[in-house]
Amino acid sequence: MEQPALEKKSTNRTDNSIAADTTSKKSVRWAYILGIFGIVTTILMALAVVFYGKELSALQQYGYLGAFVISILGGATIIIPVPMLAVVFALGGVMEYTWLVGLAAALGELIGALTIYMTGHGAGRALSNSKHGKIQSAYEKLLGLMERKGPLTLFIVASVINPFFYPAALAAGALRFGLKKYIIIVLAGKIIKCMTVVYAGYWGIKGIFQAIGIEL
Repeated sequence: MEQPALEKKSTNRTDNSIAADTTSKKSVRWAYILGIFGIVTTILMALAVVFYGKELSALQQYGYLGAFVISILGGATIIIPVPMLAVVFALGGVMEYTWLVGLAAALGELIGALTIYMTGHGAGRALSNSKHGKIQSAYEKLLGLMERKGPLTLFIVASVINPFFYPAALAAGALRFGLKKYIIIVLAGKIIKCMTVVYAGYWGIKGIFQAIGIEL
């Protein structure tokens, strides 16, 4: 009498195992798709910066839209310098709604940061298995820091001007950091950073004109 029950349990375990394997394969497949999309997007943005450098510098004439667009490019890649901060700083001093410049820039940087996150989904495993000792060592240290204090680390590097946001965002993607949490933390940090830059531009440019007797 016990044999059918045992066979049924065995069958259930086999079915569960197959379902788990299928889910795991789909997860890996989507991770690589997101990773490839992120890498391709980053490369295209880098090429845009190379071939349209002068046009990017002129984006400030488009005001809030210019701040948004150039911040997407600046937030997505550190491979090629983007005059993002200079444009946002200048716009802070000439646009009527300074806070709106900061918000547009923050949203733009968030979109750029999402491409880094997606790249981390697919490239994380490749970086972990890298044969280059220094790269692997640095990446493992950052992963360890993100595992211990991920939200705080991400918020800090997003809130200030520094070169460490890119690898931190990459690590967040590799660790499957929750996307909603990632968006909230990064947006909060970027708002602080961008508001600091635009208001520095506001008070800096205003101060220069006031010093030479011109009221804006």
